Amino acid sequence: MIAVPTTLYRPPLAAPVRRIGAHEFDFSRRVAVMAVVNRTPDSFYDKGRTFALDAAVDACVAAARAGADWVDIGGQPFAPGPALDPADEIERVVPVVAAVRAASDVVISVDTYDAQVARAALAAGADVVNDTTGLHDPDLAKVVADAEATLVVTHSLAATRGAGPRTQFARPSYGDVVTEIRDFLAERAAYAIEQGVASDHVIIDPGHDLNKNTMHSLELTRRLSEIADLGHPVLAAVSNKDFIGEALAAPREARLEGSIAAAVVAIMQGARIVRMHNVRESVAAVRMTEAILGWREPAGPLVHNMGEENQR
Repeated sequence: MIAVPTTLYRPPLAAPVRRIGAHEFDFSRRVAVMAVVNRTPDSFYDKGRTFALDAAVDACVAAARAGADWVDIGGQPFAPGPALDPADEIERVVPVVAAVRAASDVVISVDTYDAQVARAALAAGADVVNDTTGLHDPDLAKVVADAEATLVVTHSLAATRGAGPRTQFARPSYGDVVTEIRDFLAERAAYAIEQGVASDHVIIDPGHDLNKNTMHSLELTRRLSEIADLGHPVLAAVSNKDFIGEALAAPREARLEGSIAAAVVAIMQGARIVRMHNVRESVAAVRMTEAILGWREPAGPLVHNMGEENQR
């Protein structure tokens, strides 16, 4: 019998109020919605729909208008394959960052593990570096520190075993998946702080599906509070992942409901940033969750059963 948490978990955040870019977030009572925009021809979800520069910029601006707090811009996928030359990655992501920054004050992160790319993106207006390799590049933390930016530290087996980015791991295995992820993130977050990243500029991501099978990712979601116990805001990147598809026997185009359910469970277990593809639906689900939890006042006028006559 699986033990399932049933109550809201409140993470012991060392610094719940964060200034990220132009925005302030009180993660004791607020969840940020991060929209995903990939300028890649082979993204696992959108299959290149936002590869063109104009399409990528338009998608970022549209996400902000739809209520996203944050847009995450990537130039190459996590999936196994040859690494993209940093100059090519810069050519993909930096024009998008610059154009979005000119059009909006939305928080911008760049999904990269390369210090050169991070430096160029931060100079162009990015606020956050979202590194899926657990600081594989030894210079990355220093680049983020020098820019006084925010850093997302993510778990993957490639990172824990010292392998290069985009390394294939067949049949990944763990002793206790959550404990191993927690220990890795604690060590890597401490390393980033040692390298000069401010402690209140560190975010951690347990890396759903990154070198993990469906059972690993389900266990991780159930026990996410153990990751949030570390005291850094937790990013849950659950949207349209294969663990959702396999749990529901759903193809990629039919994972919206499962993605929202996973995001809400992650919030209840301490996540304070959710990385999502379907922005409008995800924003509505997150804001409703905040309202139910008493963190947010209802947005609309209160008229139902507020007058002299009761309504259905």
